[in-house]
Amino acid sequence: MDTRDSARTDELKNELDATLHARRELGTEYESALIESFLGKVEQSLDASVDRRVRRRLAEQRVAVARGERAPAAEGFGERFGFGIISLIVAVPLSAIAAHQAHLEGLIVTWLGIVGVNAVHAFRGRLPHRPADSDGNDDNNGF
Repeated sequence: MDTRDSARTDELKNELDATLHARRELGTEYESALIESFLGKVEQSLDASVDRRVRRRLAEQRVAVARGERAPAAEGFGERFGFGIISLIVAVPLSAIAAHQAHLEGLIVTWLGIVGVNAVHAFRGRLPHRPADSDGNDDNNGF
């Protein structure tokens, strides 16, 4: 956490204290307005923090590209975890359909496909980067 985040956290704590104090003084009839005001300040703080992180990440990627390096991978644990969960959720009905329609052979083919898709997703950021052709196409057939 950098000093801006720490200062903003302290500021939000003070805002919360002030909101709670105002609620005690004004009573419950102003509670929803006070809560909305405080949540608006929290939202602004989160937006500023996210904007700062996105700008920093984009700057890092631009510097990496300018140096001729491969841009840092944008995926993190959340994307990998989410992809794994979704593939397991999809695997259940696919497995049932395959086992019902094509028995053991269909089940094996289905799971080979699921494992294949997950393997490609897991290794896609680790494959060597191939530079684009001079015409901007990234394929070798010239189309």
